[in-house]
Amino acid sequence: MSAANPLVKANELGQSIWIDFIQRSMLESGELAAMIESDAIAGLTSNPSIFEAAIAKTNEYDASLAEYVRNQPQASNLDVFNHLAVEDIQAAADIFANVYRDSGGEDGMVSLEVAPELAHDADATVERALELNTAVDRPNVMIKVPGTEAGVVAFERLTEAGVNVNVTLLFSVNRYLSIAKAYINALERRLADAKPINEIASVASFFVSRVDTAVDAELAGISDADQAHDLRGSIGIANARVAYGHFANLFGSAQWQKLASAGARPQRLLWASTGTKNPDYRDTLYIEELLGPQTVNTVPPKTLDAFRDHGIAESRLSQNLLVAHKQLSTLLELGINLNQITDRLENEGLQAFADAFDRLMNSIDEKRKHLAA
Repeated sequence: MSAANPLVKANELGQSIWIDFIQRSMLESGELAAMIESDAIAGLTSNPSIFEAAIAKTNEYDASLAEYVRNQPQASNLDVFNHLAVEDIQAAADIFANVYRDSGGEDGMVSLEVAPELAHDADATVERALELNTAVDRPNVMIKVPGTEAGVVAFERLTEAGVNVNVTLLFSVNRYLSIAKAYINALERRLADAKPINEIASVASFFVSRVDTAVDAELAGISDADQAHDLRGSIGIANARVAYGHFANLFGSAQWQKLASAGARPQRLLWASTGTKNPDYRDTLYIEELLGPQTVNTVPPKTLDAFRDHGIAESRLSQNLLVAHKQLSTLLELGINLNQITDRLENEGLQAFADAFDRLMNSIDEKRKHLAA
């Protein structure tokens, strides 16, 4: 593992790099194990879009799918997907087992998401999350729950039940604060009930580049061209920096120290949507600007390759917090309401995952018919 590798340097600076991708071939070929060894990759995240690409657009799952359906002919398409996904998540978790052990349970995590259709149903989310957690049966699995209003409720209940949770699709600072406080509340209740809190890990997945894409589109219509131009490509990072400021305050408080003294781990902020969508911006922008201690960055393969090749690993996250607040204030002065944008992005993100999930179910149905012919 070479310190000249920016991915390794990021790890040394206190940020865990997780890969935002899964596919059976990378698990079976040794590719993922090699990335752990050479790049210090410390975890893995999945979502419906990733699994759609892996299962629907390759033949890597056909044999397992066919065997499962032969043995379980009455299984639903959702059952088939859960079987295939659990196999992959178990295999990935086993590959990360040493990372999990060596990090004391902080890293080596592999995430599996509940079905997007449950995003506004707290009870159903909790039920499905518990089922998936039991099915995977690995200490280093994280169940992904969307950060909707219902998701906040579900997350708090799952944390109190001792489940590792990755709260995803967070766009607004206010929703992040709700999640962080729910985490603290759940741990306090566990501690009051004399339940252990030292083995629970959680991350809050805060999305970045999608914010810039949406805000830049609004800025394009602003008459004050100079001010608007200065804010392009900066609001997603400013929003994240403000969230990190709240993280530092919450998990540096006296309230948190009582939990920390009992072994509790902070819920780390995880930067998601960190592939650069605008070709005018540096392709490693959202790794470089958000690199800092006690954080995670989940990176798609293309961006991972770019950062390995020419990334600059410096701890920049805590810099320019006052500038970040000023940028957000200027945005409001220009008549752009970031809260409205983040609400819309949450709905769009849920819909995108739901659409991917629907396509995945249709693809599994088609594969079943084809393999049975």
